[in-house]
Amino acid sequence: MKKWQAKTLLMQFASILFLFGIVPVAMAHTDAATLRGGFFSGFMHPISGLDHVVAMVAVGLWGAFLGKPAIWILPIVFPLVMAFGGALGVAGVPIPYIETGIALSGLLLGLAVAFAVRPPIWVAAVIVGAFAIFHGHAHGAELPKATNPLVFSIGFVIGTGLLHLAGIAIGELTRWSWGEYVVRAGGGIIAMIGMGFLVGVL
Repeated sequence: MKKWQAKTLLMQFASILFLFGIVPVAMAHTDAATLRGGFFSGFMHPISGLDHVVAMVAVGLWGAFLGKPAIWILPIVFPLVMAFGGALGVAGVPIPYIETGIALSGLLLGLAVAFAVRPPIWVAAVIVGAFAIFHGHAHGAELPKATNPLVFSIGFVIGTGLLHLAGIAIGELTRWSWGEYVVRAGGGIIAMIGMGFLVGVL
C-alpha cells in the first residue's frame, strides 16, 4: 500500500472513531444551558444533537464528493454563515421554521450526496450557506445567559469544523470506485435521519 493511501485510510478510521464517540452524546442532545464554561459549551453544542451532526458531516461529504475547490469552500462557508445566524439568534431576531430548516438540511444535503448531485460551486455554496443560518440561529438562541457570546461562538465554529473534517476524511473514500458507493450510501443514511427529524420520529 502506498504511503498516501495509508495516511488516507488512517484519517478515515480516526474520523469514524470520532463519529462513534460523539453519537452517544448526540443522541442525548444536551441543552447548551447545562454546559458551563463558554468555549466548552460552544464546542459541545454542535456535536450534542444528531440533527446538527448529520448535516455538518454531510457538508464535508458533499465537498469531498464535488472535489476541489468545493472540498474546502463548503466547509468554510458553513461556519462563517453559521456565525452570522448565531448572531441573529443572540440578538433575538426571529427566523421561522428553525427546526424544519435544520431537518431539511440533513435530508437535502444527504440526498445531494446519495444522488451524486454536482451543481456549480456557487449554487452548492448558497445551499450550504442557507442551511447554516438555521443551524447558527439555533445555537445562538440557546446561548447560556452567563456565557461570553464571542468565546461560545469560537467554540461552536471549531466544533463544526471538526465535523466537516470528519465528513471530508470519510468522503475521501471516493478515491476508490467502491468508496463512491460507500459515501453515497452514507448520504442516504443522512437523508433518512433528516426525514426522521422532519416528520418527528427522531
